[in-house]
Amino acid sequence: MRIVYSLLLALFAAIVLLFALQNLQAITVSLFSYSVTLPIALVVIGVYFLGMISGGALLAFLRGTMRRARKKTAE
Repeated sequence: MRIVYSLLLALFAAIVLLFALQNLQAITVSLFSYSVTLPIALVVIGVYFLGMISGGALLAFLRGTMRRARKKTAE
């Protein structure tokens, strides 16, 4: 099973590398009065990680809320 995971990881890394090499054009991202020019690949990867962080935080919040609600009804 380790070999399958290693192959999947290598395939995923190759796809990410291919994506990054195919999307080297620069774009400008603006928020309020700040702007930054970055390659498209970096913007997409950055947005992906921001989504992971916000999704994880939301999931943790919901789990905590459910845990507190169960504890309160059990008392």
